Amino acid sequence: MNKLISIFLFFLYSGLQSQVILDITSVPKDTPENARIFVASSLNSWNPNDPKFELKKNEWGNYSIEIPEGSGKAEYKFTRGSWETAEGDENGNGRENRVFHFNGKPQSLDNQILSWEKTQPKRNTASANVKILSENFWIPQLKTSRKIWIYLPENYATTKESYPVIYMEDGQNLFNESTSFSGEWKVDEAMDSLFTMGKRNAIIVGIENGGPERLNEYSAWNNAKYGGGKGELYADFLANTLKLFIDKTYRTLPKAKNTGLIGSSMGGLISFYTGMKYPDKFGKLGIFSPSFWFARNELMWFVEQNSTKIKKTKFYFLAGKKESPEMVSDVEEMVPLLIKKGVPEKNIHTKFDDYGTHSESYWSKEFPAAFLWLFP
Repeated sequence: MNKLISIFLFFLYSGLQSQVILDITSVPKDTPENARIFVASSLNSWNPNDPKFELKKNEWGNYSIEIPEGSGKAEYKFTRGSWETAEGDENGNGRENRVFHFNGKPQSLDNQILSWEKTQPKRNTASANVKILSENFWIPQLKTSRKIWIYLPENYATTKESYPVIYMEDGQNLFNESTSFSGEWKVDEAMDSLFTMGKRNAIIVGIENGGPERLNEYSAWNNAKYGGGKGELYADFLANTLKLFIDKTYRTLPKAKNTGLIGSSMGGLISFYTGMKYPDKFGKLGIFSPSFWFARNELMWFVEQNSTKIKKTKFYFLAGKKESPEMVSDVEEMVPLLIKKGVPEKNIHTKFDDYGTHSESYWSKEFPAAFLWLFP
C-alpha cells in the first residue's frame, strides 16, 4: 500500500513529466538508524556523497529520490557517503553497477540493498615512474587548483631524449588503485611494458578531476539538467597554462603531432573539444566512450562552424556496445562530419566492441592499442 501511495504521489507532483524515481524498499539490518544514503552514478561523476543525489527518507521509513529525465543508460550504486560504505552483494562483496535506461516516460524503480560492502584496503599500485607533479597546481582560468600526476619514461633520467606528451583527464584513475574510485587504467604498467618491448614511449600527464565540478569543467556548454559551461576555460588551461609549463620543465617534443589528449566519458568530451579548439597544440586524440549526448547539438555545430586546421589531427574513437544505445551512433555521426571538414579517413580509427562497458576496466584494456595507433 505504501508503495502504491508513493507511486501516486510521484505522478501527481511530477505533473506527468518524464523522470525516474528510485525507491529503496529494504536496507541491511546493520544500517545505522540515521544513515544518509546517496546515489553515485554516471550522472554525477560517481560522486559518493553528492548532496544533489541524496535520497530522502519518507514517513514509512523508505528512501527515495527523483532523477530528472536524461538520455541513454545510467549506471548507479547506493552509498552511505563514501566508497568505503558502498552497497554490496548478498555476501558483502562488491556488486555490479545497477542500470536503468531513460525512455521518455515516468519510471518508478524498486531497489533492495543486500549489504554494505566489506571493502578491502586499496593498494598503492603506482610504478616508480609515477610522481606527483603538484598537489595544488593553480588553474588561473578557473581560479582553483588541482592535483597533477606525471609519468616519466623508464629511461628519462639516463638519456637526453625528448618525448611525446599525452594529457589525460581523471588523473586519479590512471595510475593508482588507492586513488581510483572503481579501478585504475594501469597506464604506468602499460607504458613500462611497452618500454620493455622496445616500443615508443611518452610522458603522461594526469589531471585529477574536480569532483563535484567535473561535469561543469568537462563541457564547454551547459546542460540544463546536469550543469557544464566551464569547459572552454578548462581547455584554455590545458592548452595555454599546463602545456606551456610541461614543455618548459621537461624534455618534450612540443609540436601538435607529438602531443595528445586522451579521456573517457565526460573526459572524452572535453578531450575532443580541446583538440578541436586547439589543433595547433594537440594533434593526437584518444576519445573513449565520449559523452557527446551531454551537448550533442552544440558540439556538432561547433565542429561544423569552428574546426580549422584539423587535417593532420589523428582520432582514435573507442566505444562499447554494452554502453548507452546512443554511444556508438554518436561517434558514427561525428566521423563523416570530420571527414567533411578535411580529416583524411586514414587519420580516423573507430573501434566498437560487443563486450565494451562504460568502465575503467574496459578503457584500461584498450589503452595500449590506442597509444600505439596514435604514436606508432
